[in-house]
Amino acid sequence: MTDAPSLLNIVGAVLFGIALVHTFCAKFFESLAHRHPAHAGLWHLLGEVEVVFGFWAFVLVAAMALIAGSKEAIDYAESRQYTEPLFVCVVMVVAASRPVLEAVRSLLAGISHLVPLPAPLVLAWLGLAVVPLLGSLITEPAAMTLAALMLAPQIFRPDMPERLKYAALGVLFVNVSIGGTLTSYAAPPVLMVAATWNWDTAFMASQFGWKAALAVIINASAVTWVLRKHLPSGGTADTASATESVPWIVSLVHLAFLAGVVVLAHHPVLFLGLFLFFLGYTQAYTRFQSPLILKEGLLVGFFLAGLVVLGGMQQWWLQPIVSSLAPTELFFGALVLTAVTDNAALTYLGSLIQGITPAAQYMLVAGAVAGGGLTVIANAPNPAGAALLRQGFEDQSIGAGGLLLGALLPTAVAAACFLML
Repeated sequence: MTDAPSLLNIVGAVLFGIALVHTFCAKFFESLAHRHPAHAGLWHLLGEVEVVFGFWAFVLVAAMALIAGSKEAIDYAESRQYTEPLFVCVVMVVAASRPVLEAVRSLLAGISHLVPLPAPLVLAWLGLAVVPLLGSLITEPAAMTLAALMLAPQIFRPDMPERLKYAALGVLFVNVSIGGTLTSYAAPPVLMVAATWNWDTAFMASQFGWKAALAVIINASAVTWVLRKHLPSGGTADTASATESVPWIVSLVHLAFLAGVVVLAHHPVLFLGLFLFFLGYTQAYTRFQSPLILKEGLLVGFFLAGLVVLGGMQQWWLQPIVSSLAPTELFFGALVLTAVTDNAALTYLGSLIQGITPAAQYMLVAGAVAGGGLTVIANAPNPAGAALLRQGFEDQSIGAGGLLLGALLPTAVAAACFLML
């Protein structure tokens, strides 16, 4: 018989549930801001998806202080691991810098000229297929940032039909979630188990990678065909704010900074130090820069840190569910649970199960990555994509219901590839 949950566990689960409901209501709060301008500031704050989990994490810490004392609340908050939120914040800012974006755009534009199809169609497909697969090399958060900024002027425009934007967003989120599985270090849910289960890059490529690549190609091709009549005839808009072109040496330096941050992804002291050097470099060569997305990066980091704090209180009910399921049940259980909790947290709990079979290991990770596009909180890079793309949606907010519907078909494709191949 398992021990009864403590009061703190129950409070943590309740606040986690409230935060989940809040994410689904974010678009409603944004609409209230437009209808009631006298209190627009408050409604905008409540409508910021990136603020939700950080806000309720503060409520949790305050509740812990009231119930168990301030020392236990502070000890709990300081015991959490915040490397991933810090890394996502830093890699977003570096990857979104103008020299990196122009280098990637130039590369993809060159590829598009080699394909005998309209350039806007090819560029949309490359952004939805190739860039997510690059996440296996440059990490998923960096791939999400690049893909979102490249696709924003093409697909996520105010004049694009809303249903098509949600279809494309669902494909992007699912493809990024599974596109990082070609290696053992780029996808957070894989990283959580790779060392414990001795999964190296060769294993990931043979067991997950080729299946994920096939699903990515199918999803991107299908949604690009649906979007074909709505893409801009002139290709991507030039979003660079400066008129002076970026020298190749500046782009190389920025790419070196990005590579350094990726290599040091698990060492926050080092990649934060490198980030400070990056900020200094951008100030030294401001004429080649666009404004850095510091606000967006910090908001996403805040969101993920809040998820870390709230998610740390959910092990008491999540782990028994995960450990009690047979392999096939575990796949579908992970797929569903991922929608309401970060998939990396889910696979981490699985790594704690003693004697878990290889078949169950595969099913857990496959289900977790396949379901990584269903909600904003399902996969760590999703808040980054939502923060960068929400301006193109109605009320400048991404609805949780619309994202869920848009992600259902690409999730089904990913699930079929992982289960049947």
